[in-house]
Amino acid sequence: MSDDSFVQVALDDTRDKMAKVIEHTKGEFSSVRTGRATPVLVEKIRVDYYGSEVPLQQLAGFSVPEARILVINPYDKGAITAIEKAIQASDLGVNPSNDGQVLRIVFPQLTEERRKELVKAVRHRAEEGRIAIRNVRRATRHDLEALEKEGDLSSDDLERAEKELDGVTAEFVSEVDRLLLHKEQELLEV
Repeated sequence: MSDDSFVQVALDDTRDKMAKVIEHTKGEFSSVRTGRATPVLVEKIRVDYYGSEVPLQQLAGFSVPEARILVINPYDKGAITAIEKAIQASDLGVNPSNDGQVLRIVFPQLTEERRKELVKAVRHRAEEGRIAIRNVRRATRHDLEALEKEGDLSSDDLERAEKELDGVTAEFVSEVDRLLLHKEQELLEV
């Protein structure tokens, strides 16, 4: 393999890993509620279903008849109380109403104070995304330095590769910042 192909493989792998960090960060952002009902808010909640922890999305269907109402329709009506308990124990801060057939969650309007708390939470998740991207960068840089020590990469090629790596890192960090800005605007919109 040539020096360029070692570097290209390392950078392609880095881009893939950083793209996964971006997808994870998007998922984290989507789980923060904005005053509108969406199944994403509850589908990952773990429910104690006959002794095993199961994500809610495997136990029920979801519908949104109105902007702030989420209806959860369990496939097994016997699981409705377990689902209700799991939602109450979650950090959503909502109390579902149970009519024996379906659960209804009415999301209250967000207060200004709650919006600011959510913005702080989103900023924290964005910082976690940035840290994950920097960790990927550090690992790649370590791999490139190992290639140089083994003699598979010249010091000039290492320097060029590190500059390219820094550019890729900056690109993905700015994507996290762009996602954060969009989510903050969504949260602060009344």
